[in-house]
Amino acid sequence: MKLNFRKSGSGPPLVILHGLFGSLDNWFSIAKELVEHYTLYLVDQRNHGDSPHAEEWNYAVMVEDLKELLDDESLEKIHLMGHSMGGKTVMNFAVTYPDRVEKLIVADIAPRFYPIHHQTILEGLNSLNLKQIKSRKEADDQLAKYIPELGVRQFLLKSLTRDSEGFAWKINLKVITEKIENVGEALDEGAVFEGPTLFLAGANSNYIQQKDLPDLEAHFPNYELEFIPNAGHWLHAEQPHAVVEEIRRFLG
Repeated sequence: MKLNFRKSGSGPPLVILHGLFGSLDNWFSIAKELVEHYTLYLVDQRNHGDSPHAEEWNYAVMVEDLKELLDDESLEKIHLMGHSMGGKTVMNFAVTYPDRVEKLIVADIAPRFYPIHHQTILEGLNSLNLKQIKSRKEADDQLAKYIPELGVRQFLLKSLTRDSEGFAWKINLKVITEKIENVGEALDEGAVFEGPTLFLAGANSNYIQQKDLPDLEAHFPNYELEFIPNAGHWLHAEQPHAVVEEIRRFLG
């Protein structure tokens, strides 16, 4: 699949993947801080942003999507970073194609299995009748019945766009709803990437916990773990400067 991406900057290539319900736009503020040092590739994963929609949606196909992009861009070896679902994609890519990854950065996700925990968000998104909604404010008001946090709603509504019939989702909401369990899949047992790996965790998030350390060690023996203070799961949005400093330090 030919993924949508945005390329900028100069220097060693750094490819960044967003998380579930997100898009490459989520990384603009980070990219501005890194553009002088790296050739940045901000990527929309399948069924997100402006990349194509497809019925097949799992980490195996998302890994191959990424490989196709690297091949098309003649990128033999890259620095690779992903957040949440994107973090699972880059972990899977690194253990599948270790020779293509110079250094790996995983933002607030561990290699383990995660149970489904997005039911309320999916209920809210699926409750919106896009053919009847007249404005983004109306969409936000309806979504607030399910999701009280304004910041979360604003993030989700970035995927709401207009088409010839009114509003439409950029995300493939139908497939994501049907196959949401795929997002929580663990890395295959015995899968290992021995290259330098940085796990970034939000200090206020519970996505990476003490119990995950043996898994980090087993799959990524050359890893380090850094906590971003005063940040939750969306650490790059809550503490962008701290995230940028960790990226610069790790990549050198």
